[in-house]
Amino acid sequence: MSEKTAALAVSGLSVTFTTDAGPVNAVRDVSYEVFPGEVLAIVGESGSGKSVSSRTAIGLLPQSASVRGLVTIGDRPVTSMTEKQLTALRGGAVSMVFQEPARALDPLFTVGFQICEALRAHSGMSRKDAKAKAVELLRLVGLPDPEHRVDYYPHQLSGGQKQRVMIAIAISCEPKVIIADEPTTALDVTVQAEILELLRDLRDRLGSAIVLITHNMGVVADLADRVVVMRAGEVVEQAPVHELFASPKAEYTRALLDAVPHLGSATARPEPDRTVEPVLDVRDLVVTFPGPFGRPPFRAVDKVSLQIRPGETLGLVGESGSGKSTIGRCVAALQRPTEGHVLIRGQDIAGLSPRKLRPIRRRFGFVFQDPAGSLNPRMTVGECVAEPLLVHGVGDKASIRERVRHMLDDVHLPAGTENRYPHELSGGQRQRASLARALVLDPDLLVADEPTSALDVSVQAAVLELFAELQRGCGWACLFISHDLAVVDQLADRIMVLRDGTCVEEGDNEQILRNPQHDYTRRLVAAVPVPDPVEQRRRRTELATG
Repeated sequence: MSEKTAALAVSGLSVTFTTDAGPVNAVRDVSYEVFPGEVLAIVGESGSGKSVSSRTAIGLLPQSASVRGLVTIGDRPVTSMTEKQLTALRGGAVSMVFQEPARALDPLFTVGFQICEALRAHSGMSRKDAKAKAVELLRLVGLPDPEHRVDYYPHQLSGGQKQRVMIAIAISCEPKVIIADEPTTALDVTVQAEILELLRDLRDRLGSAIVLITHNMGVVADLADRVVVMRAGEVVEQAPVHELFASPKAEYTRALLDAVPHLGSATARPEPDRTVEPVLDVRDLVVTFPGPFGRPPFRAVDKVSLQIRPGETLGLVGESGSGKSTIGRCVAALQRPTEGHVLIRGQDIAGLSPRKLRPIRRRFGFVFQDPAGSLNPRMTVGECVAEPLLVHGVGDKASIRERVRHMLDDVHLPAGTENRYPHELSGGQRQRASLARALVLDPDLLVADEPTSALDVSVQAAVLELFAELQRGCGWACLFISHDLAVVDQLADRIMVLRDGTCVEEGDNEQILRNPQHDYTRRLVAAVPVPDPVEQRRRRTELATG
């Protein structure tokens, strides 16, 4: 027995879901502990049971779940509590930071109101005192100008700021256990570094135990004290973080670590032929959005120029609001530029009418960040992939069916996938289907906007390998938009760094990632967490000292 009492203890936990297809065993005989002032990371692929096991501790499982085993917060057994008891427990003894703050926060109420609701539910504070405490909490989590932003609505805040609000709600009643479910997914590396530093500071200041659920092994190396590795609902390995990274025992853990992309580990790519006419030629692109409520217009992109040749990939990186996605939308004719030119194979598409754009759209494909949102849930995968062929009138029914099967085979999806619906596929399979749809018309240019940000590391590695394989075979040019510099290093031939709508630096991977010239680029590179606890501690110290 440990001398200290665990803040959270999970013992022999099994969770089974009742479905139309029969029972699904999501968690099987899982046991772990996390102590006050400790960060326990739970890692594993989608479907490994990491989120289900942790949500049991806060009583957030659906009614279809059947739970066996014991979960205790301190000395209180959670698994035998009534709903009324669980309601009293949440927020006070245990709280949760959800993966998508934009969905977790109510868009109809100010962030201050939502913090006050949590405070008043557990402490009985007056509205005035709760409002003052909300401002104090927002200041504690590092939100700028908390006295004014306490009255902001969620849509008025950036992704990183919304995540800080979620953390403020989670710590409002100083819980003994904080469960952070993918708290940095889809955040820029600099914002991610700030959130990790905030969690570290809160652990030290409040002495709370933190359960960190993540697929980012760099985040694990940066923050965790111990690690639990899960696969198919079972624990395959538990170890202190330094021991796990230095000498993993389980073969699955070794495979998981091997799949993590490292900055500087990418193999050299052949130099594109600079004498060939570029597929994409963007010249002095400007995009200005009107300001709300009489405010001056906002310039999202300011005089950006770039070129991409056949078989070449340009990585577009920068923080949220840097203009990278706006450029991608202009290139794909989803956004009309204010000024400048966008030439596809020498033809300027900027300003063309939808009728004139229609035949040109065949020349480029678009892979969205969230395939679950971009694939029509009412259509089969085969129908989704076939849709561009039908829209452009390419081929008859038999040839379309054959083309769809060929594309699904090219992206390594199993036979029969064309008859399944998007919700029946895993995240990696949906992203493969999205890639098949983008390439079904054999485009000259592919625009990929954060296509791997929400994928597990092993699935991400497989998608990136597939991506490179298809590009070698087909030779399309690619504009690859991402905040993950290690992923960009794997795929890109050149990298452009954007800040506030302008290009601050452009060059090959060696120059940008290993020898950056601009201070902003150096900050971006320094903020990338590496999957090595010793190296990450050194980098964090250097970043803190400037």
